Amino acid sequence: MTATEMVSIASMQRDGPIPGRRRARWRGLLLPGLLLVIWQALCMSQVFTPDVMPSPVMVATELFRLWTKGRLLGDIVITAERVALGFLLGTALATMVGAVVGYSRSAGEFVDPTLQALKAVPSLAWVPLFILWFGIFEGSKVGLIAVGVFFPVYLNLLAGIRSTDRKLVEVGLVNALGRFDLLKRILIPSALPNYFTGLRAGLALGWMFVIAAELMGASKGLGFLMLDGQMTGRPATIVAALILFAVAGKLSDALLVAASRRALAWQDDFASTLTKTDQ
Repeated sequence: MTATEMVSIASMQRDGPIPGRRRARWRGLLLPGLLLVIWQALCMSQVFTPDVMPSPVMVATELFRLWTKGRLLGDIVITAERVALGFLLGTALATMVGAVVGYSRSAGEFVDPTLQALKAVPSLAWVPLFILWFGIFEGSKVGLIAVGVFFPVYLNLLAGIRSTDRKLVEVGLVNALGRFDLLKRILIPSALPNYFTGLRAGLALGWMFVIAAELMGASKGLGFLMLDGQMTGRPATIVAALILFAVAGKLSDALLVAASRRALAWQDDFASTLTKTDQ
């Protein structure tokens, strides 16, 4: 058997058959579809009244109304931009701080206790301070989202670095790797699975924090759309915004999952076994 054939077989075992992967995507739509049917049935039987919980048809009608007014796309874009900027800023800071704290015990003793304490501060508690520092402009909104993203990325990267196999580090030291090379060649690759878990958790918190951020004087965005629906007594608008948040969060998470599969293609883990057996 040639090396090319061996690589091809290993790739098929890791990725699984294409039809199986397509079936898995369709399976993911079954539960949301079932929930929609139950939701519509409860609304039609008057278990949920329209002033409390609008039906899926009413929500779809409201989404169409907002779209035809030309407002919805702008709200989606501005919220996505805020989340993207906050995610990039929070991830960059968390990666730098997590790498230093994970590698250096003395840095960890100085920095980590303070960060662990700040982690417990609720998101809304930061709002008055960020308004005082940055006003009600975009800087305060992006900064608040970055705070939400920072902690899960930092904690998972820190855990990944510190759980690196000690023998790998010893091999690096025996081969006279410097601090930067040790971090780059051994510690960071070893921490990548944890790191991507932190990125996904941070992105999810970014979508949560953007709602609090858009309460700070925003005039556009999905969070503002929810607040507008509350103030004007339109529950269909609130539910429509919630659904858009869920869809946007799922799509952005799917992009991270795809990136993690490429970056971690070398892994031979339990997930690959599930791909082969759970068809």
